[in-house]
Amino acid sequence: MTDRYCVFGNPIAHSKSPRIHALFARQTGQDLSYEAILAPLDGFADSVRDFAAAGGRGANVTVPFKEEAFRLADSLTPRAQAAGAVNTLTFINGRILGDNTDGAGLVRDIAHNLGAAIAGRRSLILGAGGAARGVILPLLDERPATIFVANRTAGKAVGLAAAFNIEGGGFESLAERQFELVINATSAGLSDAALPLPAGVFAAGCLAYEMLYGRETPFMAQARAAGAAVADGLGMLVEQAAEAFSVWRGVRPDTAPVLAELRRG
Repeated sequence: MTDRYCVFGNPIAHSKSPRIHALFARQTGQDLSYEAILAPLDGFADSVRDFAAAGGRGANVTVPFKEEAFRLADSLTPRAQAAGAVNTLTFINGRILGDNTDGAGLVRDIAHNLGAAIAGRRSLILGAGGAARGVILPLLDERPATIFVANRTAGKAVGLAAAFNIEGGGFESLAERQFELVINATSAGLSDAALPLPAGVFAAGCLAYEMLYGRETPFMAQARAAGAAVADGLGMLVEQAAEAFSVWRGVRPDTAPVLAELRRG
């Protein structure tokens, strides 16, 4: 019997996840279906329980439900606990296991697809919301020289950084600092807003990573102008999906042809 999976979100029509998982299933010979489900803003938990009761085996979760999924899960993986959010649910014997594959997806895209080192690099995360929190522990596991969290509201950055025993502060605290890995975990690019980054923040040989994909953001333009290598978040999307697929099916798909197909449109 075909195993059922899905992704919950609101909005969800734009999601690339059904296409990605269909490509993974075809490549690995797994008998499964994967659909996008629009969950009501006030009905996420019921939607999840209904899907599981109907035989669903697992689900991905996207905005705005990741924190609610964290609260809904009966048990959590360490990386989900650290992230404070869940993007992958597995339904086992009437229980819900919550996981978070976002950070693993980011790390694999940087290290494997882009061939960039994380170990020993001075690293900067821009933003102090859920997207930033979700990737700090996997980045720390790669042993960067340092990680600094910067945010418009300095107190929020300091609070998030303290939870992981790293440094944080406002954008003004970046003056005279340079980083070899800069990750934009803010949503500024959605409104084409530029970030107030000081000149010189991008060190020689820097990789500037924009978590958003599908558009050229002011952050990417600023990094290019400073001579940094630039990448968007499409690889992270595919790699976090592959990690979830591996959690569910016990087999890791080859992401390279899937990413190449998505790049072609």
